[in-house]
Amino acid sequence: MRIVFMGTPEFAVPSLELLAEKGDVALVVTRPDAVRGRGRRLEPSPVKAAAGRLGLPVLEARRVSDEVLAAVADAAADVVCVAAYGAILPDALLGMTRLGCVNVHASLLPRWRGAAPIQRAVLAGDERAGVSIMRIAHDLDAGAWCRQASTEVADKPCAELMAELASLGARELACALDEMDRGVAVWHEQDESLVTLAPKISKEEMRLDPADTALANKRRVQASLDAAPARLLVGGRGVRAMGAVLSPRAVATGAVEVDRGRVFLGCADGAVELTVVKPDGKREMPASAWAQGLKVESLAWSRA
Repeated sequence: MRIVFMGTPEFAVPSLELLAEKGDVALVVTRPDAVRGRGRRLEPSPVKAAAGRLGLPVLEARRVSDEVLAAVADAAADVVCVAAYGAILPDALLGMTRLGCVNVHASLLPRWRGAAPIQRAVLAGDERAGVSIMRIAHDLDAGAWCRQASTEVADKPCAELMAELASLGARELACALDEMDRGVAVWHEQDESLVTLAPKISKEEMRLDPADTALANKRRVQASLDAAPARLLVGGRGVRAMGAVLSPRAVATGAVEVDRGRVFLGCADGAVELTVVKPDGKREMPASAWAQGLKVESLAWSRA
């Protein structure tokens, strides 16, 4: 089976690697090099880097232009596979191949259509998160799906959950392509009454807030990623919360208590314990190490 693959971030890499192993990837389309990481240097997308390691031809494009459509046509592929490409796909692309255009979407559709399904699942307290292999349709994430798989959210950090779902998505995509090729894939239309939306996470909504519940603040820490980190001010200084757990300790709202190297934040209805932090301008460290430098007298915390 000849495949055109479209994807950009790390989430898409397991799908590309598995398709390259099992099929004939004729073309990889990804977003152009961008400033990434702490060094703020121009770097290739994770998909471009993976395609280079695999010796696959790459086309970089910010959008699906006429040039991209022509390249897809020239590839003479059987199917277009998409995983977090990062741009709107025109209707002209959808019918260009024998098996159409399918997408690895990181949710159990119709729940969480949109750009940030995994983080929204964490913030909402969903017990499970998953992936769906869906036909790409004109409307956002509205196509029928043929395969789904899920995993427990539990207390997994968002990055860990994303990596797990990326592997699940690769497996389900490979199975879906086999079923599609043999004409036995079963497609399920989405129930519009059950749709929830997953818009991009803003930095504002990830700020910890002492006026909010302990659970809501703990979920912000769990859902935190570099693009929208969970932040707070402690004693007027900025810090990123990298790890946190709920605590039964009684702490006044907005207060910080340090006890034998453990750091507790008072919320509206309880407390959270910070376990890993990254103070502004410093490296990531255990909260116990950070606590040694805190001046405990009248210490308070607030939104960053």
